[in-house]
Amino acid sequence: MRLTPTKLADGRDLFYFDDTEPYLSGQATRRLDDPRPLNKRPAMDGPEMRLDPLTGDWIAMASYRMERTFQPAANACPLCPAQPGAAYQDGEIPDSDYDVVVFENRFPSFWRRPGQVAPAAHSLDSNPLWPAGPANGRCEVICFSSNHHTSLGQVSTTRMRTIIDAQAQRAGQLQQLAGIAQVFAFENRGPEIGVTLPHPHGQIYAYPFLPPRTAQLMRQAKAYQARTGRHLLADVTAAEIDSGRRVIGQSDHWVAYVPAAARWPVEVHLAPRQDHLDLTTLSPVERDDLAEVYPHLLRGLDRYFRDAHGAPIALPYVAGWHQAPTDPELRPLGRLHLQLFSVRRAPDKLKYLGGSESGLGAWISDTTPEQIADRASQALTEADRG
Repeated sequence: MRLTPTKLADGRDLFYFDDTEPYLSGQATRRLDDPRPLNKRPAMDGPEMRLDPLTGDWIAMASYRMERTFQPAANACPLCPAQPGAAYQDGEIPDSDYDVVVFENRFPSFWRRPGQVAPAAHSLDSNPLWPAGPANGRCEVICFSSNHHTSLGQVSTTRMRTIIDAQAQRAGQLQQLAGIAQVFAFENRGPEIGVTLPHPHGQIYAYPFLPPRTAQLMRQAKAYQARTGRHLLADVTAAEIDSGRRVIGQSDHWVAYVPAAARWPVEVHLAPRQDHLDLTTLSPVERDDLAEVYPHLLRGLDRYFRDAHGAPIALPYVAGWHQAPTDPELRPLGRLHLQLFSVRRAPDKLKYLGGSESGLGAWISDTTPEQIADRASQALTEADRG
């Protein structure tokens, strides 16, 4: 893989990750200039975050995201390669082709104004009940392919390895930024999830606070360690392997299972057999294995549901890499794992978060983890048969 950095017209970073010639060897270089007449980013007001005193959760507010591109036509997608002479001229990637590319989000949920040294914290309405301040994180977009009509599950093993390496490289860099509490690499797939750009892509968020799910996990892990002297996430993975009832796939270095208390209609965790805090410490052989295991899992889950004619239904999902927080005290409690879940509960039905789930966070599942595992295993077998 060859990494080539450049800057977009408004000052945002962009990185080409190449695995094909003549770019891999450096015989040729991707287009590095961006001719668009974009304003420099310091003119844009950064997002704000406010603390909810009732839950202790930080809420980010980025009102300009209301103006982001929504479901554009295929010939007007800003994630596609540049097309010289085409009517649409505001694409984010300057070159007419690419392998994998990462760039700063044009409409970020978190962003630090260039030159800003320290957060300007304050109290909303001068009341200490409502701490507030700039949401000084960073949001990046990763495009998995220049092909607008493919998906992550359909990329080659070589390309998947490049994607893994790109995510690991960016995660390592973002974790070193001042004030970052956790880095989360994820993909939203499908209009049912709320995806605004259908091009195959994911995102990498660097949070300036510990997200609520991670904070809850850290509390559980800390209490478990105090009670047993053991590592919660490692023990959960080991217990699922030992049980085997909900394991849907295994390789030399990875195991995929439906968690014992799965809350989503389709939910799978993919975890390394060895303990890793984040993507950066995966060995070359573990990355090679993951490059085969992960697309195979996605292809199988795309056969989980079938329509009335027996044709497979592409699964809408969220898939995110949970990595250890940067806090030195909490970091040892973390463990790398992927969580993939879907809101689809039947071929023609979605799981809506009603009063119990949305209002109180009290989850009610319409199925069981064992039923999910049985169907997922069957779907993966179907994928093997083609």
